[in-house]
Amino acid sequence: MSLEVVSTEAFAIPPAASVDTLVKVPGTMTNSPFDTNRYLKVPPNFSISVYARIPNARFMAVAPNGDLLVSQPSTGKVLIVRPNGSNDPIISDFVTGLRKPHDIVFHTIDGITYVYITETHQINRFIYNSGDLIATNRQIVITGLPDSSTSELKGAYGHELKNIALDANDKLYVSIASACNACKEDTVSDPVRGAIYQYDATGTNRRLFAQGLRNAEGLAFFPGTNDLWVVVNNRDQIAYPFNDSTGNYGKIIPSYVDDHPPEEFTKVRDGGNYGWPFCNPNPDTPTGLNNMPFDRDYEYNADGNVNCDAMDRITKGIQAHSAPLGLTFLQNTTFPSLYSSGAVTGLHGSWNRQKKVGYKIAYFPWDTTTNAPGDEMDLVNGWLNPATQEVWGRPVDMVVDLQGNLLISDDYSGTIYKLSYNPPSTQSSEVKVYAEANFTGVSQSFTTSPGVYKANEGDLNVVGNDTISSLTVPDGTVVRVCQHETGGLCRQFSAGNYESVGTEFNNMISFIEVNPRSQVKVYTEPNFAGVAQSFTTNPGVYKANQGDLKFVGNDAISSLIVPDGTVVRVCQSETSGLCREFSAGNYESVPPEFENTISFIEVK
Repeated sequence: MSLEVVSTEAFAIPPAASVDTLVKVPGTMTNSPFDTNRYLKVPPNFSISVYARIPNARFMAVAPNGDLLVSQPSTGKVLIVRPNGSNDPIISDFVTGLRKPHDIVFHTIDGITYVYITETHQINRFIYNSGDLIATNRQIVITGLPDSSTSELKGAYGHELKNIALDANDKLYVSIASACNACKEDTVSDPVRGAIYQYDATGTNRRLFAQGLRNAEGLAFFPGTNDLWVVVNNRDQIAYPFNDSTGNYGKIIPSYVDDHPPEEFTKVRDGGNYGWPFCNPNPDTPTGLNNMPFDRDYEYNADGNVNCDAMDRITKGIQAHSAPLGLTFLQNTTFPSLYSSGAVTGLHGSWNRQKKVGYKIAYFPWDTTTNAPGDEMDLVNGWLNPATQEVWGRPVDMVVDLQGNLLISDDYSGTIYKLSYNPPSTQSSEVKVYAEANFTGVSQSFTTSPGVYKANEGDLNVVGNDTISSLTVPDGTVVRVCQHETGGLCRQFSAGNYESVGTEFNNMISFIEVNPRSQVKVYTEPNFAGVAQSFTTNPGVYKANQGDLKFVGNDAISSLIVPDGTVVRVCQSETSGLCREFSAGNYESVPPEFENTISFIEVK
């Protein structure tokens, strides 16, 4: 396996999620899963908190006056959430009695602001006046959309929730998702399913805009343009499509299903066809997840009757079964400028995979040269514990409020989170650790120079049992607190005051590392355990066959740490085979697909 390290500074890529951060929870909202401390990994200088608890919260929209609308399909309601000073926000019914309301979009036409709200079978719009607490002046602009009540579907429609977008020309786009995992019936139905239709804003002049998109949940126009982009949930249980020497042709092979076909993040053109259910994007070519060629679907196109070369290629793939839902462009928002040239999508998480994936907010920096998304990176993760496979949250949608916070809905825990940027503040130039919570008890200070302070060498003389309960971290500094020198729980803390480091350490802290992320570190075991080897962040390739990867005989790398501003590429072989890229962050487990064979590591 090889490893390549690449500095991202030249590409102006902002830092990825890298700091385990305690989720701040108001005392009135500590019911499960917040009856215990919960941590999410976020970029440096960000905090994350619980803003509201709303069971089954799905899609959101920020009203022009700053109020938040949240759809609740399970109750037939759209709720309005209003700030209430330092108290919990006020939550009330904006509209009730709808059939599984889902997407919400504000749009102004000829000086009148409308709020469009979807139901499974129709699209409504209401005239909105600033400060409205209840929806008024309802107009039903589209009727007769297919849902589980459609006679030909006999009560079964797995993707009946509707998503919409409106462009600058007041055209309304409606995603009509598939009624199945994969089937031909949807391609000849009226309306076609697995498709996007365009209407006038009043619901007239329906026409098919694009098809072959199995379940496009997130629809959004790139700011300042009429370029429609979508994120798509692709099919499950795909049969192996290659009649090769493996003998797997036409079989359901779990190891193949795990990574095929990728989910999709793509620009949609008028008249486009994106393959489903006949053609599936292939991520296993030199272009990786970019502009993927198609394979014939074994079930529906084994004979090549549908020409996959004629399909519109997918702009960017996302890990299979991640289930992207909401899509939000951050351009022209008040989100921190470092991230405001990019897009975010909520990865709801997998079921059709041997090991779960998703359960995070993915960020795509935008390439202004190609007008396309760059390489995916994590903005928020931690709702999934990879080691135990425990899931405690499933993100859905994201919106930016008027104060520049990113609000995130989670329909599994019933939560609206607030991701906030905290500009570095003036504070001590030293790291300070304390024996007790709230900065009390015996204290000890450390310089911000990179260094490791070990209990077994007497460096941690603040307390006898090596308990550290609170700490203060100065600007521009990261502190890593760990249970053991070769493994165990570690947490990273960026600049800020931490009244509690959490109870998970069990009163045993073995070492503290100040500014640890100046090198790439690789480990033989998951969770940063086993023999370690470090590399500088200077671009370079470290090859097993030249003895560069000398820390293990079988060249197995099971976990790694990547510093800010760095990308690491881990590969099975020098000329072919599986490669994965890791942006800044702590990776408790390198995917098991590498089968303990790593040919090179490239620091890019």
